[in-house]
Amino acid sequence: MEAMESPRSPEAELGHRVEDLWDVQEPQLTPSEKLNSCFENIPVSSFPPAPSSQVIEIPSDCSLSEAVDILSKHKILSAPVRNVEAPEDSSWIDKYLGIVEFAGIAVWLLHQSEAAASGITNGVGPQDSEEASMGGSFFENLTSSDFYKNTKVQDISGSFRWAPFLALQTSDTFLTMLLLLSKYRMKSLPVVDLGGDKIDNVITQSAVVHMLAECVGFDWFERWGKKQLSEVGLPIMRPSQLVKVMEDEPVLQAFQLMRKKRIGGLPVVGSDGKAVGNISIRDVHFLLTAPEIYKDYRSITAKNFLTEVRRYLEDHHEASPMLLGVITCKRDDTIKEIILRLDSEKIQRIYVVDGEGNLEGVITLRDIISRLVHEPHGYFGDFFDGVVPLPENSRV
Repeated sequence: MEAMESPRSPEAELGHRVEDLWDVQEPQLTPSEKLNSCFENIPVSSFPPAPSSQVIEIPSDCSLSEAVDILSKHKILSAPVRNVEAPEDSSWIDKYLGIVEFAGIAVWLLHQSEAAASGITNGVGPQDSEEASMGGSFFENLTSSDFYKNTKVQDISGSFRWAPFLALQTSDTFLTMLLLLSKYRMKSLPVVDLGGDKIDNVITQSAVVHMLAECVGFDWFERWGKKQLSEVGLPIMRPSQLVKVMEDEPVLQAFQLMRKKRIGGLPVVGSDGKAVGNISIRDVHFLLTAPEIYKDYRSITAKNFLTEVRRYLEDHHEASPMLLGVITCKRDDTIKEIILRLDSEKIQRIYVVDGEGNLEGVITLRDIISRLVHEPHGYFGDFFDGVVPLPENSRV
């Protein structure tokens, strides 16, 4: 372990800290209980700060168009919404309205497309229901509409998962943070000082997986990481439960399925039953920011969408997971191997296949984190008291 005496990164420094705590745990504890105890003894204030590009705020009077541009430009999925009407001396809870996610704007978009398909266009979509439901010029009309350009982020706060706006206090523990990102399905967690007026950090699932990747070599990590996926109950779902879209189906159907099933991505499957690509909820931004990818199509299939987006990325020399094709693994791969792949490829999910390449399931960042810790009985107590409830008309 000599190589570990001088950690190579702030994340590895945390791994070193876990290692020190691991070594002094009670011998009768199971490895899982030991890890829980270690993470319970580290405050989230120790988590490395997010890159400055990720601590981005969106003003509440931003239009949806501007919000999409900000999220796309910084390659982030969500951002805190700052209430422009709040006094300067407000506490953070009054200064921020919530978090706006790409998924939320995507849900709004899909709702508009479905309304258009039903003939309720609000002046932003085509009357042709087939064109509206299949894609066609709907998005082009939408992105050029006054409705899209003038609607404020604060105006659609009830149309997606605006709340709960859960923020961690700097004194909260890693265990709390890990459970919120896995079991409680939070995508990102702002970190604030009690009584403070600003967000100090934003911790995401991707950042946690990167931290774990930097902990390779530590005894506690290797004990856990050497386990095969099948040993820890991954993938969670059966093959028949996997949500997918066929390559010749409309790409809009993929986004509608993500909305309906409340998932962040799904595989595109060819006629032979094997995955030919992956579409995630963040990819909806190509329909909003790059109309050239579908301008020649009356309707665009999932396969054509993948092809055109890849061409667009290559033409613009942009790096993206979409250029990688489908990233797969086997049930006998180890957690360590999966973590390193998820981190190196900067992807949110990896598909499990059998020896013939047939899909058997999917593993997400959340699944990995959920196998690292468990929630002790009554752990959260009154933690969620006072959290703003979901809006009645929430769709995500």
